[in-house]
Amino acid sequence: MRPATRLALLVGWLGYALIPWYLAEGMSLTGFGWLAGYPFGKAGTALALALSGSAPWLLPVGIALVVATLLSNRQPGTATGSALIWTGLAGLVFFFAQGFAVTLKGQGIPWLAALLGGAGAAQPGMGFGAFLTVLSLLLLLCHGLAYRGVCRGDIFTTSSIGIVIMLIGLFIFLPVSTILQSALVDSDGGLALGEFVERFLSPTIWGLGCLTANTNCGVAWNTLILAVLTGVITTLLGLACALLILRTGMPGKRAMRLLTVLPIITPPFVIGLALILLFGRSGLFSTLMFEWFGVPRSRWIYGLPGVLLAQVLAFAPIAFLVLIGVVQGIAPSLEEASQTLGAKRWTTFRTVTWPLLRPGLANAFLLGFVESMADFGNPLVLGGNFEVLSTKIFFAVVGAAHNQGQAAVLAIVLLGFTLAAFWAQQRWLGSKSYTTVTGKGDSGLPTPLPRRITWISALVIGPWVALTAVIYVVILMGGFVKTMGRDFTPTLQHYITGFSIDFSRGLHFDGSAWPSFFTTLKLAAISAPLTALIGLLTAYLLTRQRFAGRGALEFATMLSFAIPGTVLGVAYILAFNVPPVEITGTGLILVIAFVFRNMPVGVRSGIAGLSQIDKSLDEASATLSARSFTTLWRVVLPLLRPALVAALVYSFVRSMTTVSAVIFLVSAEYNLATAYIVGRVEAGEFGLAIAYSSVLIVVMAIGISLIQLGVGERKLGRRGTPALASSAAEPIKQG
Repeated sequence: MRPATRLALLVGWLGYALIPWYLAEGMSLTGFGWLAGYPFGKAGTALALALSGSAPWLLPVGIALVVATLLSNRQPGTATGSALIWTGLAGLVFFFAQGFAVTLKGQGIPWLAALLGGAGAAQPGMGFGAFLTVLSLLLLLCHGLAYRGVCRGDIFTTSSIGIVIMLIGLFIFLPVSTILQSALVDSDGGLALGEFVERFLSPTIWGLGCLTANTNCGVAWNTLILAVLTGVITTLLGLACALLILRTGMPGKRAMRLLTVLPIITPPFVIGLALILLFGRSGLFSTLMFEWFGVPRSRWIYGLPGVLLAQVLAFAPIAFLVLIGVVQGIAPSLEEASQTLGAKRWTTFRTVTWPLLRPGLANAFLLGFVESMADFGNPLVLGGNFEVLSTKIFFAVVGAAHNQGQAAVLAIVLLGFTLAAFWAQQRWLGSKSYTTVTGKGDSGLPTPLPRRITWISALVIGPWVALTAVIYVVILMGGFVKTMGRDFTPTLQHYITGFSIDFSRGLHFDGSAWPSFFTTLKLAAISAPLTALIGLLTAYLLTRQRFAGRGALEFATMLSFAIPGTVLGVAYILAFNVPPVEITGTGLILVIAFVFRNMPVGVRSGIAGLSQIDKSLDEASATLSARSFTTLWRVVLPLLRPALVAALVYSFVRSMTTVSAVIFLVSAEYNLATAYIVGRVEAGEFGLAIAYSSVLIVVMAIGISLIQLGVGERKLGRRGTPALASSAAEPIKQG
């Protein structure tokens, strides 16, 4: 065997024979603190439990490791690969069979538990020993596939595919399927297809009363209209901003870039609350318009206009983060070639630049569309009588009726819309090539934007930036006045209540917000690099490797993004509140929720960036005898820095600000900043909520700066962008 395979086997024996198999009391932040409860070699190991007869169902897993050990002296080849495949597969089957068959009494699979010697027995949740063992068995299977020549015999590639598939299956497919299956059962747990059809075809979902009568349309149509409008507007805004920043010399680009990114680092409810303070019946703008011009006060901000405005402000930065790397990656030589053939700027933009932007546009629209569908904070604050799927699901889960089946049916409708958007995106992109980053030198200058595009972009971005600036002035002021909109007396009481520090007893953090702040910061720092790593690795596998089920894997990565956060939170509780994976109430489940909820942004950004990088760079690296990991680390990753920044920034910010996915997962020990803010909003303490949000915005701005400084800029060997004034008057000079 190769050294990597022997190392994987050693990891398996470590988990099976030396580290406790089951959970113990006293979990820490990352969920591994229970190791201290069982010293190495004590009777908590799987080997000791299996040999003593306490847990005979663990014996087949050990037999699989013994067989793999007997193969360790054989030379790598087809025969050894086949043996490893069957050994690893058998070990995984036994592992998951005993895990899901022998759980708590009255649960699991009784006949399978009896077959494994665990009839009537129960076992707690699996621990670190079980994790290492299943990882070892999976790696043995993947290494066997590599020995058989799969993925050109590359162990890193086959192992990465196997790990990603297992993680997505365990932490996305399992919880989602757990919650969705409740749509097909009644309150007693029996199959009820008729009840499902009745719920699915309900007029409250698909009704067209807004067209045929003076009533509201179904919640599905409201959601679809809102999502399409949000996706289109955010994509166009993100593109306009990226073009102005990268293709013009307009002044104030740094300030504009900061303002366009600010909404993404804003905690939930805050933008909606600021819009109400500005445009509500008693808002500042409404009051000024009434007093100065006699414009009657109205409630226009509540409903589709207000929700759309809030979502555009919140999600346009996501489109910008995706598109700025795509615009930067377009090779100037292609545009110069067009102008050399006599094409004008508009023709060049329409026939060369625009087609090369299609991967970024498609991914930006898909993210905006899915974000709009999954968002429930803004519709909850500004929706009024305009209901969407996410709010209906939220009230079905937490309302007095507590109709889990209805929530699952609504989630299926939402998934259908997401699947349709995903299919439409793939159809629009087709199988065309969008490669612009190759191994050849390209020091040309980007073509200046056509005048009409420059002015249209500036006219579109201007109001967006101005409104964003006003909103953040309101947010900043809200923490320093007693009651925003009513009592503007200056005060620091909100900050003192949340973030006071007592120096009389040393450095003691007395403020009520400090515990949730430190917990949130710690969890975000752990989850952000994991999210970026898994997301970009998945994007690399999807775009650079060919394997069975690749399309299904790509859609599975969007599944957790499409499901509303409230549904995902409930799904995690149902799936991970009992063995074999029992992690509810720990910090680990929060990290997992953050990672797999935010991973799709890293995947989509990585796919958009990789679609521009010529595969010949990978082939050149392979020709020089570099393995796929070396190629990924030394060649591909430096060219993916914009996508890496997007993934890190988004995952860090969303971990700091998300509420829907974790509102059911927080505990007294692991309370988060967003849960604290929601509690203050519900209690009417808007000043404290805004003050806390302001602190989070500052912290996240510092974090984003550190991420960008640490990752650095992508070096493509191109010259700088000409100034706007000169680009509008002078032709491009060949350099």
